[in-house]
Amino acid sequence: MISHFYRRYSVTILWVVGLSFPWLWHQSEQMPSNNDIETWLPRDTPVRQLYEEFKQDFGAEEVIVIGLPRNLATPQLVEAFAGRMERLPGIRHCWTPDRMTARMKEFGVDEAAARQRLNGLLTSQSGDLIGVVAMLSEIGIKDRAHAVDSVKSALEYCQFPIESVALTGPPVIVTELDRLGSPKTNRQFFLLTCGISLCLLYYSFGHWGLSLATLGTALWGIFLTQTVMLLFGGEMNFIMGSLSIMVMIFTLSIAVHVVSYYDSARKDGHAEPLAAAVIESWNPCMLSTLTTLLGLVSLNVSSILPVSQFGYAAACGSIVALFVGLGVTPALLTVMPQCTVRSVRYHIDFRQWGTQVAAHRWSLLTAATVLLGVTAIGILQLEPSINPTEFLPRKSKVLADLKRIESDLTNIDSIEAVVDLGTESRPFVDQLQKVREIEAKIAAHPGVRHTMSLATFFPEEMPENTMAAARILNLAKSYSGEEGLIAGQQRLWRISARIRHDTDLSPVQVLNQLTEQLEHEPVHFTGLTPLLKNAQQQIFDGFWQSFTAAVLTISLVMLLSLRSVLAAVIAMIPNIIPIWLVFGGVGFLGMPVDIGMMMTGSIALGISVDCTFHFLVKYQTAYRSGSTSTEAVLQSLEHSGEPMLDSTLISALGMLALCLSSFAPTARFGCLMAAQMAASLLGELVLLPAMLCCRPSRRMATNTVPTTDETPAEPKLHHEIEPEIHPFPAEKQSTPRRIRAAQ
Repeated sequence: MISHFYRRYSVTILWVVGLSFPWLWHQSEQMPSNNDIETWLPRDTPVRQLYEEFKQDFGAEEVIVIGLPRNLATPQLVEAFAGRMERLPGIRHCWTPDRMTARMKEFGVDEAAARQRLNGLLTSQSGDLIGVVAMLSEIGIKDRAHAVDSVKSALEYCQFPIESVALTGPPVIVTELDRLGSPKTNRQFFLLTCGISLCLLYYSFGHWGLSLATLGTALWGIFLTQTVMLLFGGEMNFIMGSLSIMVMIFTLSIAVHVVSYYDSARKDGHAEPLAAAVIESWNPCMLSTLTTLLGLVSLNVSSILPVSQFGYAAACGSIVALFVGLGVTPALLTVMPQCTVRSVRYHIDFRQWGTQVAAHRWSLLTAATVLLGVTAIGILQLEPSINPTEFLPRKSKVLADLKRIESDLTNIDSIEAVVDLGTESRPFVDQLQKVREIEAKIAAHPGVRHTMSLATFFPEEMPENTMAAARILNLAKSYSGEEGLIAGQQRLWRISARIRHDTDLSPVQVLNQLTEQLEHEPVHFTGLTPLLKNAQQQIFDGFWQSFTAAVLTISLVMLLSLRSVLAAVIAMIPNIIPIWLVFGGVGFLGMPVDIGMMMTGSIALGISVDCTFHFLVKYQTAYRSGSTSTEAVLQSLEHSGEPMLDSTLISALGMLALCLSSFAPTARFGCLMAAQMAASLLGELVLLPAMLCCRPSRRMATNTVPTTDETPAEPKLHHEIEPEIHPFPAEKQSTPRRIRAAQ
């Protein structure tokens, strides 16, 4: 029935794939990018809720900091540039040194003191740069890339050479991350992965036509997945950049097994080799796709939005891969039935390999146990990290501009302190004095570079003249809330503290110390730095939660499929150990675990279980037919070893191509996934066979063969009794043991 279906509809299936290919490609290119830093931060946590309240009170402030070269920036040109910027729809307001000095002078601060307060904020200590701060409007926040391009256009119009201007701020960094994480930028690495996969397919199939067609259907599956994401409102981000590689690996892994089984069935003289290949592939591919789905869906336990989005998108991709690999590949084999004859290639004698593993099984398992103990030390040293600036390439101009601004002007990292003066009516001067006291304590911390609040605009001492003081207070009320420094009818005052990077204290440590130091003051801290601190812990917790959830759910599938607790344990251990070893090595190397790396454990587990199912399905068949455990292992290796090796190599090398990316998250994700895919061979070809070959034996009583009066019974030697123990009790055994006749 299967062969009849494909003989009748294969050409139609392939025409549908071919004709829809351009449309799906076009649709996949329309997916928008969003690498907004806030989307990487935890959702539904008290820290996040506090930050959302802060934005409601003071506004969602995003600024672009522009460092203009002093030798070109005359006061008149700077003001002309700021005026032109304010006419842009994406810019709400601009601050220049002269504008801020004039504002302070309005409040009674003398010019010398005002200039001193701006030193290291809008004027550089070295004197090389003049700072301009542009605040984005709601339009600019919605389209940061256009706002940044508009600023660059304004710089060119005012004849500031873009290479001599330092441009930074969250909108600039997010725009650059969008560019680096976009499919267009990563296309060269994707094409490299396609080239590697094509060569491996040809090495496996021995025919260019089938290799190209299989790769083409995998690309069709990628575009179909991305189109489905687009229809459901999905967005591209730096994590989603690896989705296409994931879908390709899923698809090619299934296709390799189908073609291999078809080739074996045809060589064995099967009447319907295509039907035999599909039937043989169906059960392990369905189960492996289910475990992959569970590993990916387990990422939803993370409170970080891009991680859970990737889990759902990749789960959709694994379903598409199953449809393409198990549904479209047979159509290719139908129209090219003679294309699976393998070319001359180096073949591994998997029976001999299995014999060596069986002979040294105890030594191999002992070495693996010792290695696990050593890498456990590295596991304990794992530390989370999330720093968007680390995602930028080392030679990026955006990163160079950021360092230049932080060196000469100010840091963009800040801790926002919100002083709550309560509902009790207090004179404005008393409020101002209380805020100044708290601000002085914050500014005195060695990790704080400088602070800014509404008190920055007022003189140190209010004038004694009643009329002058009243004028200043009335002026202050007229600016109430305009600059996002006070809110709630003067009940909430904001103090923005810029963090130093030239000390041994990290922003998280500065935050912890300030929180402890001011615990008795009416102040709480928020902003991106506290959120990043919370995100780091969420990354670590999410890593263990998602991996634990994947292990438990996949183990349950194993248990239900194999119907044996022992079988499920034996199947899971060789898949967990390689992941353990890789992350132990990461800990030893001191590499921090970022958002992309935290996902790899669950994903790698779901993928590596694929080969385990193919191995165990053949093992059960051989074992139930009466073979010993060792012989069943050898038959499984002979049957499944080659496609297991081919599919794992395609997965590992496909991921390895991502390591060449200049975008750090993509490179780290690819590197760690490639390492785990390569390490999974240790579990599939060494640990699993070794464990199955050394199951505990049961002592058998000495039995005798029935005799006649003429022939006395001949006793059986103890060493000639071969027990048969079934780790997979899916069916009742008719004979509890086999006794081999003495020679």
